[in-house]
Amino acid sequence: MSNDDKNNLDVLIESLKDDDAEKRKEAAEKLGETGSVDAVEPLLDALTDDNPQVRFASAKALGKIGEPAIDPLVLILKNEEGNIRRYATLALKDIRSDKVVGLLVEALNDDDWSVRKFASKALGEIGDNAAVDPLIDTLTDEDWGVRVAAVKALGDIKDEKGIDPIKKARRAATGDKEFKKACNKALKKIQK
Repeated sequence: MSNDDKNNLDVLIESLKDDDAEKRKEAAEKLGETGSVDAVEPLLDALTDDNPQVRFASAKALGKIGEPAIDPLVLILKNEEGNIRRYATLALKDIRSDKVVGLLVEALNDDDWSVRKFASKALGEIGDNAAVDPLIDTLTDEDWGVRVAAVKALGDIKDEKGIDPIKKARRAATGDKEFKKACNKALKKIQK
């Protein structure tokens, strides 16, 4: 890394602490583009920023940096409160490594419903068949949003193994038109 690059990186890291949320967001985005390992720690800190756009930009930046961010993001998933864990899940999804799929599967059992929901969505977007059985188990989650996310994820993965469990969940959801609609959409995707 040249001195100019190092100076630029330092300026961006310092900008993550600016009073202006827009400047913090831009700094996070640019740090993601650098791909620098030195940006990981400051971006992790920014996941707790007061501004949701800054948190989102930081999560996306960590996703771009990739592998070096996995272990610290896992620590967040295991030790922090719900809001920061949601952003850690978002960052992990973008990394798309085999290691990440296992971590997101673990997150399906998190105490926080929103982490389970984010993990379900992320697994659907990654599309790894290793997530099918855990997502099938999530079809009986106590939280409606988590169940819907799991159904959509199974539709996105398009593994035929999900057909019967989705039909069973659809039958069990008496009177829940929205859930049944999500099930029907997922089944159409799988059966194409």
